[in-house]
Amino acid sequence: MTTVTMNISLTDDLKAFVDSRIKARGYSSTSEYMRDLVRRDEERAKEERFKALIREGLGSPLLPESFDLPAHMRAKIEARRQTKRA
Repeated sequence: MTTVTMNISLTDDLKAFVDSRIKARGYSSTSEYMRDLVRRDEERAKEERFKALIREGLGSPLLPESFDLPAHMRAKIEARRQTKRA
C-alpha cells in the first residue's frame, strides 16, 4: 500500500482538540489519529450504503410473497407498501 502525504489546516482550537485526543486515546501521532478517523468514517459510509440497499430491497415490488421472512418483517414491508399506495 502506498502512503500519500496530505496537509490540512486547522484553527488553534481544533489543533488543541486533536492534540488532546491523541494524548487521551494513546495515539502515537497525528497521522495515526487522522487515519483512524478516516477509517471510522469509511465504515459509517459502508453501513449507510448497506442500509440504503436494504431499504431499497424491502421497498421492491419484486419481493415475492413466498419469500421466507419473519412475520414481523413481512408486516413492516406490507405497511410500507400500503403507505406508498396511499
